[in-house]
Amino acid sequence: MRRTLPKRTLAPYHCVVKVDAPYLRAPWAANDVTHGARQHAEPADPLRASFQLDRHRIIECTAFRRLERKTQAFAPALHDHFRTRLTHTLEVAQIARTLARSLGANEDLTEAITLAHDLGHPPFGHAGEATLNEALATNGGFNHNAHSVRVVTYLEHPFPAFRGLNLTLDTLDGLRAHATRYDRPEKGNDAGPSVEAQIASVADRVAYDCHDLEDAIGAELVTSDELAEVALWWSAYDRAVQKERTWSRAPIYAVRRIVLDTVLNDLLIDVVGVSIPLLSSITSFGMVKEARLPLVVLSKSADAALSELERFLLEHVYRHPTVVQADADGRRMILALFDAYRHDPQNTLPPRFAARIAEQGVERVVCDYIAGMTDRFCMREHARLVV
Repeated sequence: MRRTLPKRTLAPYHCVVKVDAPYLRAPWAANDVTHGARQHAEPADPLRASFQLDRHRIIECTAFRRLERKTQAFAPALHDHFRTRLTHTLEVAQIARTLARSLGANEDLTEAITLAHDLGHPPFGHAGEATLNEALATNGGFNHNAHSVRVVTYLEHPFPAFRGLNLTLDTLDGLRAHATRYDRPEKGNDAGPSVEAQIASVADRVAYDCHDLEDAIGAELVTSDELAEVALWWSAYDRAVQKERTWSRAPIYAVRRIVLDTVLNDLLIDVVGVSIPLLSSITSFGMVKEARLPLVVLSKSADAALSELERFLLEHVYRHPTVVQADADGRRMILALFDAYRHDPQNTLPPRFAARIAEQGVERVVCDYIAGMTDRFCMREHARLVV
């Protein structure tokens, strides 16, 4: 099926910063020295700047390692090549660093925020999150974004002097402000998010849209004819593939990467081209926090094109019977486990979790335990306690 090529979806912006240019931080960037405060005072690290130390602690924590076996959009057990929550996180981080360098922001802070942004995600992707939110409907609900903050400030406790990772306040603020279609920022914070936090949010959205589409193509959930109706894909396909006669007959599996790289570059160039003028009047980090409107954004045309892709993914991928069935299986296991732990916590939960029930309540403690599980461990516990 041939489609008449639409008018170019994205404005023809050119990247403001050359890739071989020296990296200079802009006045709106966070500074490692003046913005490296922590809740618990610590001696300076002899090798790492403040946000680099955050990155080190995030990567070394157990919650980060568990992301390897948590579902992104497709259950990893179905195919070795599907994204997991860990590979999603790494893709968000590398996209965010690209934007941070192009916008003169602090790369290290940006990376720290992105590496930690999904530490609170439960097993089985967003189906798992919706299930825990349902189970805790009368006890504050569950939001993986807020739970990520709980993970790094309380649930992780590798240091004897305090609970949590003792990350910088700027990294914590970035996590609390994280906002996408799936991430709700924390309420009650009047200060605006840093440029680095805004970059992390944009990078997250761009990453999951692009890689969920690539995985859907690999899973054969979408066809070339269906993709031809998505302007963002078709515009990139025409420029990346159609011009090469030897590629034009290749199946989409063979050319999907070069097309999606074109989509990704189009979006990032658009973000830089739109955001630089918005940032040009910002002369200090404090002005960023006082800004009432976002400063790192897509153009209206690019946002509309990305929203069209997201509607396509919702209709053709997230509502596909294979995905819906996997989500239903995950929901069923989580609800059954939640009931099993809640009704007999002393005999089913590890002692260190059961010991917190008197102070925090059984439902919150059970939620903490289930949210930390990998898909595999959740299935194993379901087999042990329920089946």
